[in-house]
Amino acid sequence: MNPADSFLAAQGYGTARRDPLPQDAGHRRYTRLSDGPRPALLMDCSGAPAVGVTPEEDLLPFIRLARHIAGIGLSVPVILAEDTPNGLLLVEDLGPATHAQLLDGGADPQPLYEAAAETLAALHAAPPPPGLPGWEAPRMAATAGLTFLDWWWPASFGVQPSPAIRDEFAAAMRAMLAPFEGAGSLVHRDYFPANLIDLPGRSGPRRTGILDFQDAATGHPAYDLVSLVEDARRDVAPHIREAAIGRYLAARPELEEDAFRAAFAAQAAQRHLRVAALWVRLDRRDNKPAYLKHGPRCWALLGRALQHPSTAPLAAFLDRHVPAGLRRNPDQLPRMPAA
Repeated sequence: MNPADSFLAAQGYGTARRDPLPQDAGHRRYTRLSDGPRPALLMDCSGAPAVGVTPEEDLLPFIRLARHIAGIGLSVPVILAEDTPNGLLLVEDLGPATHAQLLDGGADPQPLYEAAAETLAALHAAPPPPGLPGWEAPRMAATAGLTFLDWWWPASFGVQPSPAIRDEFAAAMRAMLAPFEGAGSLVHRDYFPANLIDLPGRSGPRRTGILDFQDAATGHPAYDLVSLVEDARRDVAPHIREAAIGRYLAARPELEEDAFRAAFAAQAAQRHLRVAALWVRLDRRDNKPAYLKHGPRCWALLGRALQHPSTAPLAAFLDRHVPAGLRRNPDQLPRMPAA
């Protein structure tokens, strides 16, 4: 019997029906379990994301953050059982009604986005747990380089960027982001409709369940609001975007709006450039070309962010090296074989 079967049998789910959930760009696998003691999901991290990372090391951040977020009164899946050495968790099934599914089904978007913004404000207002990694200018610049310079650049220009270009890009990104360091907020880093779930039996900030939070860090809270209202995978109408931002700011009156919007633009510029290039990596390295359909949206969102003065360092770099006509998916070239 494999570890997953043994784990489920020990928890009373040995004969439960198993329905694998669609897998996204990540490595974690989820299976919906029915006909067991209670509705539950099996979370399988046995395929750890990198060499040298054990399944247990991959799983522990989820456990830690689930307990933290539940402890501040917000809704996350309750952990029902753990097999950390094998990277397995049994968690509460909050149901199928993610915000993404509701939106795709024609639900009114404004209540969902405003509810998500209210929950996000509560998440950010609470002090983060100690020991989280930083999501500040140096790391944000480095991660943007890993997609934009390592994948988008050679796919677009046919050559690797020079060391001088790499240094200039890193300096521009750091200069743009450095003014907004030190906010010290818990940043989910992927706070968008597919990772949010509607819980109509709960009220206030608990109405929106939070999923996929294991990669959280500390940084500027505007980053998560960008993820929500300038979604890389779906269009958000301008009036919905502004309603959600307004709901968030109303819930956090201690924030100065102009300064927050300046940070919002800088965080948006980093995210949209990084993710636009991430689609190229998923195509060329992982043979997942379907993600390229989101490229035009990300480049358009980047263009809007670059209109704000706070993004001037990155805008100047792009004006020098990436003319506006090249700010798009690269022309199709042969993809790398899957590793």
